[in-house]
Amino acid sequence: MTQIKEVLEVLENIAPAEYQESYDNSGLLVGNKNIELKGVLVCLDTTEEIVDEAVEKDCNLIIAHHPLIFKGLKKIDPNHWVGRVVIKAIKSDIAIYAIHTNLDNVLKNGVNAKIAEKLGLTKTKVLMPSKSTLSFSIKSPILLKKEVLQATDKISPLNYSYSESTNGNDGKKIVEVIGEIAPHQKSQLSNSLKGLGVIASFNELTDRHPDLGAGLIGELEMPVPEKDFLSILKKQFKTAVIRHTELLGKSVLKVAICGGSGSFLLPFAIGAGADVFVTGDFKYHDFFEADRKILVADIGHFESEQYTIELIIDIIKDKFSTFALHYTQVDTNPVKYF
Repeated sequence: MTQIKEVLEVLENIAPAEYQESYDNSGLLVGNKNIELKGVLVCLDTTEEIVDEAVEKDCNLIIAHHPLIFKGLKKIDPNHWVGRVVIKAIKSDIAIYAIHTNLDNVLKNGVNAKIAEKLGLTKTKVLMPSKSTLSFSIKSPILLKKEVLQATDKISPLNYSYSESTNGNDGKKIVEVIGEIAPHQKSQLSNSLKGLGVIASFNELTDRHPDLGAGLIGELEMPVPEKDFLSILKKQFKTAVIRHTELLGKSVLKVAICGGSGSFLLPFAIGAGADVFVTGDFKYHDFFEADRKILVADIGHFESEQYTIELIIDIIKDKFSTFALHYTQVDTNPVKYF
């Protein structure tokens, strides 16, 4: 029997909740994680139609990329669409979980990595790495060396080493372990050591974590003309229209991307030498900031993130086979084209 919390743990091992932006609201928004899982429905947005689809397919967990409850919910109002969705989910005993900017901010198995895969990009790396590496130090009696090293190994730190020495105060031998971890591993390491009566000390480093942060940059297999690249984009992301800056008359090789709303990354895309920046939600005045230094291609928020559903399903499918896993058949894109 698989419980809802087991699936959420798998997702958060890849994209810990601590990696979400301060404005975000990722996590379990509705429901009880400590119940048996019947089936999962994966979508980008949770709407009334999505809850109806979950009921029809006997799914008691909806996993969405975008949080249903985002700006704060002071009352559950049936006159507002969010309130109606919450009411319908509770009445139907359906849990709703969102995995948003924490999934955006990881390189491996992240939203932007999936976009890069669809475009055939190689040599990928984070466009704007996060400051999120911690150093740690553990000192313990030499008798606990094996247990301390096992506790450290358990959390898979970025790197670590250990040394043995003699305490100058009492002459007893000690072991010291030093290394680096991601921020979400701080509590994991502390909890792992708790049973040994050993405490770790932590310090934030100025180095940026290479696998965490916003956006991604990579390269095509070979340069292509700008119009050809836009045609590839339009076909691959099934978009009716691409809003873009003026063509610069050069080939496209280096591609910067950001699923969803990415205008804040334009300076980083230019600084990284990208030929094109693919994202969504560009505002009118933001297009001017390209300043003939880069081609900006706005393919739409929904369109840029549509393959996140496939990403989430692949992550879960790789670990479980005891329940039904469904790709939504509902188009939740609120933007229509005439």
